[in-house]
Amino acid sequence: MHATRPFRWVEWAGATPDPGARFQPVSDGLFVALAAIPAYLLGTFPTAVLVARAGGHDVLAEGSGNPGASNVARLMGWKWGLLVMAGDLAKGAIAAGVGLAVAGRGAAYVLGILAVIGHTYPVTRHFKGGKGVATAAGVLFGLDPRLGLAALAAWIVVAVLFRYSSLASLIAAIAATLCAWLLGADARVGVVVAAIAVLLVWRHRENIARLAAGTESQLGRKKANPPDPNAASR
Repeated sequence: MHATRPFRWVEWAGATPDPGARFQPVSDGLFVALAAIPAYLLGTFPTAVLVARAGGHDVLAEGSGNPGASNVARLMGWKWGLLVMAGDLAKGAIAAGVGLAVAGRGAAYVLGILAVIGHTYPVTRHFKGGKGVATAAGVLFGLDPRLGLAALAAWIVVAVLFRYSSLASLIAAIAATLCAWLLGADARVGVVVAAIAVLLVWRHRENIARLAAGTESQLGRKKANPPDPNAASR
């Protein structure tokens, strides 16, 4: 980020900052500092909690307990899950998009990652948030739509074939990282995508253990009720 370059919207508008003006455009670094907390707080917006509550569910206490699109879809149907996914995706896209438009790619990287961290570790819910998949996808779309499409395509293919949202999310994260390398993206983009992938893998560590044990819940299937110990005596 250039330390003294004015807002990009000033450049796009064709305006020339007046050195004698009372108020001058802030530097990119100052913009990032000012936008850091709003970007994080944007990530904390509880899309899944609010959508589930509107349908009479507590997404934190039902299903997997994860406040994400997959759990909402499991509880309320795929249409509601898509609504949550769109909302969470928008958080990442807005944070990265605003940073890109106002102060360039450096700001987009920082603000996008902060939105993902806000979603996964929200201070408003004692740092217990979602997995960050949809928000991370929104950041990818904001940085480079090709990366977002690659991640989305990988998620859909794996989800359809194997019916595991967690596995699809992990493969999507890896696919986005490989795609960034194959497309010859800027090294900083590769580092950001890889960092997001590492965070997603960490957030899915319990899912990875369940996948290995064969106990992970599949898409479209609700958890079976535990057997009734008195059934045999009836």
